[in-house]
Amino acid sequence: MRVGRGHARVCTGRHGPILGATRCRPGGGATRLGRSSGTARVSALVAGALLALATAGAARAADPALLVSLGEVTDASAILWARAPAPGRVAARYAPSAGEGSAEPQLTEAEAEPARDQTVKLRLASLRAGTRYRYTVSQGTDVVEGEFVSAPAPGSAAPVRLSWSGDLGSRSHCRHVTAGYPIFRALAQHRPDFFLFVGDTIYADQICAGPDRKPGADFRASTLPEFWAKHRYNRADPGVQAFFRQTAVYAIWDDHDVRNDFAGPSEPLMPVGRQAFLDYFPIVPPAEEPGRLYRRIRWGSVLEVFILDTRQYRSRNTDLDGPNKTMLGAEQKRWLLAGVTGSTATWKVVVTSVPLSIPTGRPVRDSWTNANFFGFPEPGAGFALERDAVLEAFRRAGVRNLVFLTADAHHAEILRHQPSETWTFHEFAAGPLAAFHGLSRPVDQGLNPQTLFALGGIENFGMVEADADDLTVRIIDVNGTVRFLHTIRSSR
Repeated sequence: MRVGRGHARVCTGRHGPILGATRCRPGGGATRLGRSSGTARVSALVAGALLALATAGAARAADPALLVSLGEVTDASAILWARAPAPGRVAARYAPSAGEGSAEPQLTEAEAEPARDQTVKLRLASLRAGTRYRYTVSQGTDVVEGEFVSAPAPGSAAPVRLSWSGDLGSRSHCRHVTAGYPIFRALAQHRPDFFLFVGDTIYADQICAGPDRKPGADFRASTLPEFWAKHRYNRADPGVQAFFRQTAVYAIWDDHDVRNDFAGPSEPLMPVGRQAFLDYFPIVPPAEEPGRLYRRIRWGSVLEVFILDTRQYRSRNTDLDGPNKTMLGAEQKRWLLAGVTGSTATWKVVVTSVPLSIPTGRPVRDSWTNANFFGFPEPGAGFALERDAVLEAFRRAGVRNLVFLTADAHHAEILRHQPSETWTFHEFAAGPLAAFHGLSRPVDQGLNPQTLFALGGIENFGMVEADADDLTVRIIDVNGTVRFLHTIRSSR
C-alpha cells in the first residue's frame, strides 16, 4: 500500500495483520532489514534478546536502591542523574565502551542532599562525538552500570534512531505488582539512540491502588515530597531502570505532572510540580532561566529536535482564542520560529506534549486544535490562532521535512497535513506507555489532514529512524509487535 510519498507494509500473524515489516517470515513473523552488515544485524538481535531477558527478570526484582538516568546528550557532554539511597557522596566513572578506543575512565562526583530528595546531576564532559560510552555510578556498596551513545559531530550525516511516547501510570494503570511497566521491555529491545518522554511522566493528580498494583501511588500530590514520591515510584520500576540505564532520555512535562489540564501562570501547584520534575530528570536549565524546560537537540546534520513547554506559559484554556491567547508565551514562540526556520538539519522535529490536530480536553480544548469531537472548528476554542501563525511562518520560510511528535491522546496516529496546496508536514502521536486506553477520533479538518494509520486500545510507542534521504516511523505495541511502518522521502 502506498500513501502519499511514503509506504507501509502489512504482514499476517496468528492474531491478524502485523503492520510494519519489510519482510514477512513463514508463520506470520516480521523483520525489517537495515543497511548494516549481516554480522551487525545478528549482533544487534543477540544483544536485544539478552537485554529483553535481563529486563524481564528485572520486572520481578525488588526496586533498585540507586536510581539513574542520563540525558541532555550532545557531541561533547551529557548529564547523568542519580537518586541515592542515602545522603552523601555519589561518584560516576565513564569511558568509551570496548571497541570504541581506549581511554582512562573519567571521574565526577556530587553530594546527595535531602533538600533535593538525594538526587544529583553529574556533568560528563570531554566526550568523543558519535561514541558509545559505559558508566558506573556508586554510593558506598550500591553500584549501577549503564551506557549511552554521544551525538554525532555537527557535520556528520550518521543516521539516528529515536523512540517516543508518554503517559505513564494513570489511575488503575500504575505499576503492576509483578509485571511492573511491561512496555519498557519492548522499548529496550529496539535500542534507540535516545528516548523522548513526551509528557505525563507521572499522574500526580490521580490515586492508583489495588491488589494487583505496586503500593506507593495511592495519593494525590500537593507538596514537594509528595511530587518527589510520585516520580520516585515510576522511576524505581525495575523495567524502567533497565531501559533508562542504557538509553539517554529527554523528558518534557504535561498536565498530569501537576494537575489535569493546568495552565501554568494560573496554577498554584505549578512551581512545586516544576521543581519536582527538574529534580527528577537530567535537565539543567540556563542560570538566567532556572525554570526553563524548552530546549533543542542537535544530532549531526540529519536531525534537530525542538522540545516545547506547552504548560508553563499558557493562557487559561477557558480564554477565548485570539491574538493574546498563547500556549508558548512570546519568548518561547520567538525561539521556536528562529530555531526551526534557521535549522540546517535535514529533518526538523518539534516535540509538543499536546497534539496539533487531535482534540483533547473537556469541556474546553486543552490541545492546539479548536476542533470539536467531530473534527470541525469551533471559533473561540483551543489555541488554533497561535498554532496557525507558527505553521504559516514555517510555510513562508520554506521549511521542509518537518515532523511534530506528540502524545497525550492515549492512542497512536500517523497524520499527513496539507494546510496549503504546496506545503505539507507530518504529525506523529504515540502512547500511552501505561495509562487508560484512548481511541482515534475525528481530527482537525482545518489542517486538511490525512490519517495514514491509527491504533487505540493498547499501550504503544513510536520509533523513528532517519538519515539524509529517508525518515521511517514505526508504531510498536507493548508486546514489541510493529503495527505500522511508513517512510517519508526527504525534500531538498
